[in-house]
Amino acid sequence: MSLADTINDLFARYGLSRDDAAPAVAVIRLQGIIGTVGLGRRGLTVPALEPLIKKAFSARVRAVCLIINSPGGSAVQSAHIAARIRQYSQDKKVPVFAFAEDVIASGGYWLALAADEIYADPMSVVGSIGVISAGFGFQEFLAKIGVERRVHTQGARKSLLDPFRPEDPEDVARLDAIQKDIHRQFIGAVKQRRGERLVAGDDTVFNGDIWTGERALELGLIDGLGDIRTIVRRKYGPDVRFITIERPMGWLQRRFGGSTALSAPAGEAGSWAGDVIAAVEERSLWARFGL
Repeated sequence: MSLADTINDLFARYGLSRDDAAPAVAVIRLQGIIGTVGLGRRGLTVPALEPLIKKAFSARVRAVCLIINSPGGSAVQSAHIAARIRQYSQDKKVPVFAFAEDVIASGGYWLALAADEIYADPMSVVGSIGVISAGFGFQEFLAKIGVERRVHTQGARKSLLDPFRPEDPEDVARLDAIQKDIHRQFIGAVKQRRGERLVAGDDTVFNGDIWTGERALELGLIDGLGDIRTIVRRKYGPDVRFITIERPMGWLQRRFGGSTALSAPAGEAGSWAGDVIAAVEERSLWARFGL
């Protein structure tokens, strides 16, 4: 590559133009489960995304676009990622647009709330504004194989929802209270960001249901239907340039492609089993939306 080609590549990568004739937008892809995941896969977290968000808003761009495909995950990480994007948007005075692919549900929709406008395909799955907790009960399995569970705690509620003991109604009531608190925060975030654009009542929007993009538009959960290229070109003209902001790939990812189990750090004994369970739960999140 010649020096001229290198310079042109740098200009394109960072949204620079010698004559500023063609507007540029930065594109960040938010794909997958929100939070920490196992088996060497990287979930969507603030530490992982901070460099990408900073780079996107550091470029000379007219807007930052989020392409989101996520069934949700950690409520805390969802809120923190969305808040971080809003902070950059306000500081840099750069608008943000979100584009749903297959699904923006639960925490995935919370990420979309970082945008000034949300778009989806008519068949995208949108919503699931609720809170869910899932687990397994192993007490009968332990009894069958002759294993006794021994737990010693200080604090009456320290062993909350132990999967190796029968479910305690008091534990369930405590979990229900926590879920209500989180749900209230989620509802507040939706109302703050969507405001008067919401046209349906709380019982409809905040009951955890999901809708197609077409129906979500009618409810006021999104602002329009369409893909990123169509919408952005409509806003900034046919010559607009898309600058994709990506995570740098490590050596193992470059060698084997994508995230692999080989990239997972060595953990404590038994962590592999935990990773397998995490992978099953991750798969179940996608499966809830037919994916």
